[in-house]
Amino acid sequence: MAGTPASADERYDASPFVPSGAGLDELRRAAAGCEGCPLHRDATQTVFGEGDPAARVVLVGEQPGDQEDRRGHPFVGPAGKVLTRALDDAGIDPALAYVTNAVKHFKYTRAERGKRRIHKAPSLRETTACRPWLAAELRLVDPDVVVALGATAGKDLLGPSFRVTTQRGVLLPLPALDGGDPPGAEVLATIHPSAVLRATDRDEAYAGLVTDLRTAARALA
Repeated sequence: MAGTPASADERYDASPFVPSGAGLDELRRAAAGCEGCPLHRDATQTVFGEGDPAARVVLVGEQPGDQEDRRGHPFVGPAGKVLTRALDDAGIDPALAYVTNAVKHFKYTRAERGKRRIHKAPSLRETTACRPWLAAELRLVDPDVVVALGATAGKDLLGPSFRVTTQRGVLLPLPALDGGDPPGAEVLATIHPSAVLRATDRDEAYAGLVTDLRTAARALA
């Protein structure tokens, strides 16, 4: 059952499951068996990153949603449709991007009535546990720009003091995620496309997302 408390001795570290020297396909296969945190118990499956393996831009979200968890692919739900349209409008070809999430398993709670699964934000402990997968993806894709979609991805990439409301739309050096040398890429944060769907003024929120993505597009020009 979702929401079962984790015992103190449960693992919160995916690094033992990440094969060294692996390519993206091998990483994806290995991630399918990841038990690096308790989230694997209730999720349908691991949802690994997808896209152009030589992409110049990588987009990092928070975690898979309900549809992503069921279908096994990132950004295939309503937020993914918003993101695809926003990338097009910003001048970034979605087919040439790589999309992934800070956390690879869907975290949720059950609605009091019915079977609906309600998204629940991952904890710092869970995003930290999953970071070796993201670090491996970024090392292999080696993009020029990484776009953090929302607060969870922003904090995972830029540290716990990150605030999307004050730091969005600005290109910053991407710190190393695995304790090694900084990768040389830039990172830009913006809102998660799901925030557009929740916004009171969707047109305004969408325009802001596109404006931020255009900053990323100019960096790729």
